[in-house]
Amino acid sequence: MDQSAFYIKTFGCQMNERDSEIMAQTLAQHGSIETMKIESADVIILNTCSIRAKAEQKVMSLLGSLRKLKKLKPDLTICVAGCVAQQEGQQLIDRMDHVDMVVGTQNIYKIDHLLSRSRESKVIAVDLDNNYTIPQFIPDYSTQNDTTADNIATVADFSRFVTIMQGCDNYCSYCVVPYTRGREISRNYNDIIEEVKTLVDQGVVEITLLGQNVNSYGRTNNVTKPGKKTGFADLLHGVAEINGLRRLRFTTSNPKDLSDELIRCFRDIDILCPQFHLPVQSGSNRILKKMNRNYTVEKYQQLIDVLRENRPDICISTDMIIGFPGEDENDFDLTMKLLNKVSFNSSFSFKYSDRPGTRSADFSDKVDEQVKSDRLQTYQKRQDEISLKRNSGFVGKRMEILVTRNEKDGFTGRTTTNHLVHVQSAKIEKPGNFCVVDIIHGGPHSLKGIPIL
Repeated sequence: MDQSAFYIKTFGCQMNERDSEIMAQTLAQHGSIETMKIESADVIILNTCSIRAKAEQKVMSLLGSLRKLKKLKPDLTICVAGCVAQQEGQQLIDRMDHVDMVVGTQNIYKIDHLLSRSRESKVIAVDLDNNYTIPQFIPDYSTQNDTTADNIATVADFSRFVTIMQGCDNYCSYCVVPYTRGREISRNYNDIIEEVKTLVDQGVVEITLLGQNVNSYGRTNNVTKPGKKTGFADLLHGVAEINGLRRLRFTTSNPKDLSDELIRCFRDIDILCPQFHLPVQSGSNRILKKMNRNYTVEKYQQLIDVLRENRPDICISTDMIIGFPGEDENDFDLTMKLLNKVSFNSSFSFKYSDRPGTRSADFSDKVDEQVKSDRLQTYQKRQDEISLKRNSGFVGKRMEILVTRNEKDGFTGRTTTNHLVHVQSAKIEKPGNFCVVDIIHGGPHSLKGIPIL
């Protein structure tokens, strides 16, 4: 492919962020240059998310606005990649005739080849193969063009996502992931280790392992030698042994697959950060059953207790869907009861929205939109109160942060518990450095600190 400028806009989860990195690295290795200015691009890639209606609406809105740019630049190539692409396929081009490429989730590694094909005709690559194998991908950042170095997020130089699996076999009744990402496939153990080693050799100090349900890594396909079973806890131990790696994280987990062996990793692995995102989705067993989550509230609470026994300083966040079909006042009260009992450090909470092809889209007992909005506001208000109380408990503590960004009057960084810390300081620390600070203030969403001189 001839040298050209490409622009990537990412919507949605960390998995999409990593997929965008893979596409960017692939294009860079084939001579293309990344630009942060959409109007300067020869190729525009929208890497999309369809987990909620709002995210999909943002994609469609941006696509519509790109029609004018396409008229001004007829040779511009517009590509829709990711989950919306996988979900819509040909319909995207039927609705938006200025779109040149539709690239599904299993085809991102072929992005350069597909772009070459798009010069001749429109490209639709949305096949899902149940026997798909995640390709070995070892990033080579030496191919990144110096002219774009200042435009690349500095955090990427020292903190990276690494995909360990793709797809999901759980078929929660509200979720499109099995349809947009395919069946659950674990990546080869040795490929993961080699990628992390390469990243650490290039200066990365923090790794986040990614999957739709990392807890089930290695269960659906062999990931090492024939006859040798490797699970997620084994992978965590293997990655943690890599010299030079300072912090290790992972996301996301399904409570039904959370093993005692994995919980003990928080006790036994020094660099595994005491931060765990464990989505519960509802505090009502009746709603959890309708969601096909395959655990109970009581089981979830038991897991939280064991986690805190093994790692008392662990910070736990969750996902909560508000207004799932059939949710009544009692169900919502049970959700609020769970929130108060577990006292999550933070929550990602959203109003339920129908997603195409899911079972819950056909449920007849939908909750009124205003009721959903009122309940969400109630939930988020209480979560903010709990978060404020928990964060205030950090005041007076001395914590190590990984500096992520410079600001006018100091810098920001992340603790091992993933708290954002704003540091007021005349001395500016370089992003990627570790710095010890005293916490002087705790707000509902972040902390403030001063550096130890």
